[in-house]
Amino acid sequence: MKRSIRTKFLSGMIFLFLIILVLSVFSGYYMNNLSDKTSAIHKENYLSIVYAREMSSGIMNINQEITTSLLMNRNSDSLRIVKELQSISISLLAAKNNVTEPGEDKLISAIESEYTQYKDSVLKIIQSPKSAGGLLYLQTKSGHLNNQFVHLSEINGRALEAKTEDAKVSSKRASTQMTILASLCFLIGMSFTFSFASYFSQRFFQLHNGIKEIVSSNYDKRLFFEGNDEFYEISLVFNEMAEKLKKNTRKIFEPLKENAGKEFSTDALQELKTALFRIKSLEEQTAALISRLEKKE
Repeated sequence: MKRSIRTKFLSGMIFLFLIILVLSVFSGYYMNNLSDKTSAIHKENYLSIVYAREMSSGIMNINQEITTSLLMNRNSDSLRIVKELQSISISLLAAKNNVTEPGEDKLISAIESEYTQYKDSVLKIIQSPKSAGGLLYLQTKSGHLNNQFVHLSEINGRALEAKTEDAKVSSKRASTQMTILASLCFLIGMSFTFSFASYFSQRFFQLHNGIKEIVSSNYDKRLFFEGNDEFYEISLVFNEMAEKLKKNTRKIFEPLKENAGKEFSTDALQELKTALFRIKSLEEQTAALISRLEKKE
């Protein structure tokens, strides 16, 4: 099957493009993988720590409001307390839907049960603000809840550290693999570029030398290009041209040798001048072509 120079050139460009594409795909894969790991850390464990902090802050605000109102002998700000309870309920529901670590679901269930009792006691104290026993019970429940919030934060904090370390290891492994892959692709690309350039430079060099030999009247010069492309066709044309020039030169000079010292007719001399003029013209055109090529180099 014949493959033209243009086809080979396009094949080379496609090959280099595929190398770049492979690097882009693998780098995108590793970047997405690392991004997924970091996103999972933020989405799962970090948010659970935030929820625990919000619930602990809400409990502290409620206790502070009830204690302050009791000491100052005034009614508690029920609207503020209800708002804090709603905020705690929202954070508890979010934490319940964000369970990721072993044993976290049981801890959330215990917090939910403890919070229900705490919430009921808060509502009773709002209705009976003078109850010191209720305030003591409330402090006990809030202490249990805060311990559970701390435990929830510790579980997710340890998981956060482990996953962060895993992300670091994955990042180093991805960096190593990408370095190896990039080096391999670079070596393949360089070897291909060198062989591709050598293929053309060698043939142009042989063609250039062949033309110079013809200009120097060496009509025995022949080109032999392997393959089935335009260079091979050029070599056939070049060899055919050199053979014709050799034959024409022989036809011209052999009669001259045989008829040395004899007089020639006007027609024979004119024919001889025409043939010599054609050969000289061809040599001048070839020399001009070589000169232009050398100037470009």
